[in-house]
Amino acid sequence: MKIICIGRNYSDHARELKNEVPSDPLFFLKPESSVLHKRHAFYIPEWTSDVHYEVELVVKILKRGKAVLEKFAPRYYCEVGLGIDFTARDVQTQLKQAGHPWEKAKAFDGSAVISEKFIPLNELGKDIQDLSFSLLINNDEVQLGHTADMIFSVDKLIVYLSNYMTLKTGDLIFTGTPAGVGSVAPGDKITGFLEGIQMLSVNVK
Repeated sequence: MKIICIGRNYSDHARELKNEVPSDPLFFLKPESSVLHKRHAFYIPEWTSDVHYEVELVVKILKRGKAVLEKFAPRYYCEVGLGIDFTARDVQTQLKQAGHPWEKAKAFDGSAVISEKFIPLNELGKDIQDLSFSLLINNDEVQLGHTADMIFSVDKLIVYLSNYMTLKTGDLIFTGTPAGVGSVAPGDKITGFLEGIQMLSVNVK
């Protein structure tokens, strides 16, 4: 299973971190070992002092695909979930300044929270580009996103990614985070919602 993460796919998020809005999708990978085990707490690593939450719609790939044409892209998914891309922001900033890859800040153990359930789109009764999702910290809403605001739609992401790597059954695409990212602290309780349905809950330690 590959976890493919899209960076800066919401222009308001790119601006809040003072990044340029990309002209092509920006992506990186998280290893399978980055997945936080179900119902486990997220422990802030000792080597960072500023871990940020980033809530994202997650798309599960339905079948193998290479060089997918956009008109066929909807055939490659039918379920969506929710995820959190935990990011060691202080470390990422150092890496960016040095022109180095981000994996040290993005791919560490426990950095990928994935909802236990994925919901078929036909159950939601909505197009994939018409979904709302949110993240709450200690019951306060900190992020609110809508897939219509993506710079690159899910179909365009599948086309782009499949030109560089073969997509396989079970691969996950983290489709980008909206504005509102911020730091987590020990004692925080994080909950995520997709179309009003609670999808994940994580305690921070």
